[in-house]
Amino acid sequence: MNGARLTFIPPMEPKLVATPPGGDDWIHEIKLDGYRAQVVINSPEDIRVFTKSGADWTSKFTGIVEAARELEVENAIIDGEAVVTNEAGLPDFGALQKAVHNDPYAMILGAFDILHLDGHDLRDIGCKARREILYGIIKPNSRIQFSEAMPGDPKAIFYLVDQAGIEGIVSKLADSKYRSGPTSNWQKTKSFTIDEFELLGVEREQGKAAFALLAEPGTGKYVGSAFITLGRDMKERLWKRVQEHAGPPPAALKKRPATQWVTPGVKLRVKHLRGDHAHIRHASLLGFSDEE
Repeated sequence: MNGARLTFIPPMEPKLVATPPGGDDWIHEIKLDGYRAQVVINSPEDIRVFTKSGADWTSKFTGIVEAARELEVENAIIDGEAVVTNEAGLPDFGALQKAVHNDPYAMILGAFDILHLDGHDLRDIGCKARREILYGIIKPNSRIQFSEAMPGDPKAIFYLVDQAGIEGIVSKLADSKYRSGPTSNWQKTKSFTIDEFELLGVEREQGKAAFALLAEPGTGKYVGSAFITLGRDMKERLWKRVQEHAGPPPAALKKRPATQWVTPGVKLRVKHLRGDHAHIRHASLLGFSDEE
């Protein structure tokens, strides 16, 4: 592609697995809790930042654009995760969501791969070699930082990440080529936890997945929704309880469509992504908390 203008390339997407892969041919990194971002540099005056789906969010990432301008490259495509960190230095997804709309200088990029550099397509080079090239162009104390690999046993790494409340880890085959789309050559292991929440209602639209709307026990504060992926018997018991506890909608949620509301009292066990979020994420129902 030497001489051709670089454009967005759909990213490589890791497969979700229950446990990280073992062996010396894998690289393990912290899974940063943010927005996937691709920085496309054609010149200091022509830098774009794209989302995972290819949307141009350059104006939302001014700080990252300015950091990219300082890199000593003619052109490049850098893959990474845009994050906002909290006082402990950990990614804060809630703060990121606010910053995207209010502060284009709040984000930093955790850079973990490079697809092109100075007219050379690097996608057929192995992952470890690409990362070494990327490391060589990153400047210290910049809003673009290199995502370091974590040495050691992957199960021990994941245990420490889980205990720290971090989203998880991403494992990559050291010699894997960069290929757009889902792949098992990259694997992500997420850190989940199980908590009890109170059911507010069930959102059901024909032809769509059903969701349970959930509240914090005791306060009734809405905390988000969870996929209803229960077995047939458990689903039937859930629908029965919804009918038995039918009630009016909470004032703050009246506008939710196609929802059957319930009165307080139905408590559920929910598996969701660990982390300090205003709303639970990637949540699914496990069952009733009083049927253990």
